[in-house]
Amino acid sequence: MDFAFSPEQEALAKRVRAFAAERMAPLAAEADRAGRFRDGLFAELAEQELFALGIPAAYGGRGADSVSLGIALEELAAGDLTPCYAVLNAALIGAILDNNATPEQCRAWLPPAAAGESVLALCLTEPDHGTDAASVETRAQESGAGWVLHGVKTSTMLGMYATHGVVFARTGGPGARGVTAFFTPLDAPGVTRTPLRDLGSRAGGRATLTFDGVTVGADAVIGGPGLGFVQVMRGFDYSRALLALMAVGAASASLREALDHARARETFGRPIGAYQGVAFPLAEHATALHLARLVAYEALWRKDAGLDHRTEANMAKWWAPKAAVDAAHQALLTFGHLGWSEDLPIARRLRDLIGTELGDGTAGATRLVLARRLLGRAHAP
Repeated sequence: MDFAFSPEQEALAKRVRAFAAERMAPLAAEADRAGRFRDGLFAELAEQELFALGIPAAYGGRGADSVSLGIALEELAAGDLTPCYAVLNAALIGAILDNNATPEQCRAWLPPAAAGESVLALCLTEPDHGTDAASVETRAQESGAGWVLHGVKTSTMLGMYATHGVVFARTGGPGARGVTAFFTPLDAPGVTRTPLRDLGSRAGGRATLTFDGVTVGADAVIGGPGLGFVQVMRGFDYSRALLALMAVGAASASLREALDHARARETFGRPIGAYQGVAFPLAEHATALHLARLVAYEALWRKDAGLDHRTEANMAKWWAPKAAVDAAHQALLTFGHLGWSEDLPIARRLRDLIGTELGDGTAGATRLVLARRLLGRAHAP
């Protein structure tokens, strides 16, 4: 059993860590206040080959293994969690396309994504359907040589920035097998974007997208009619472990700052770290984050080894965001009134981290998947 990263992975971690420290962390507060990413951010992420990491080399990507992608996202999130969603989407949607689209579709869609020329969004959640994703009401009707989309998607991260979205729409009867995935230009006539006001990740451009008679060609269908829901659920088995590492990376940054503060801050003639009431909670949260990190990397290692990784990925997804939010909260309390101020990154990170408890499946949804895997469907909720 070897827990060490390869020399190449260590080099990747060092490179992304330096980029995050120089170009992400110092600019994160301003992006949060402005409610938008700075101009040129996606170009910088592309220059660092972060969009390309999870895309096969045959389509202009780096074809990196899953563990390497997790390393990059963990380091990037320590600088700023919110831009990680653009990298996560490129990897998740890239995997969905690579596994389900035709070679011709991949050659058309994946190189621009790897180069950062296309920004991708997953358009699944609807106003009345979040966790119950198989009940989508957005419809796609055949028309001539293509399809016409009608409906509303919401809670779409990067919705205000994305050039293309994988839109899930009903083409058949009720249930999962009636849902089809469409690769859709989001600047097409009939698409309206409405920004959402959020607690955290305010620069992320989360939006409601309205599709009012949006026409796409027959070649926009991914995999085939009725396969969309199955495709995205398989993709989540991968992305849930990646999102877990994003949460760990951001929370670990706050925990490191709290530890530094506990060494430097003095009360009653002693550093506050000398008091059990300060030291012991920090030790507990460091342990919880370490456990979350290990199970997330185990899931990615299993995926790279061709092994079933669904159990570990769902363990990581429900546990890591909770552990991260709790650790960031404790970090804020360690700083006291200083942590409560927006002058430090502690409060912003805590707000951002709460969003990881929702994205890619809530704790309830992921624990349900896990319970069914442990008990079997006939004996689980």
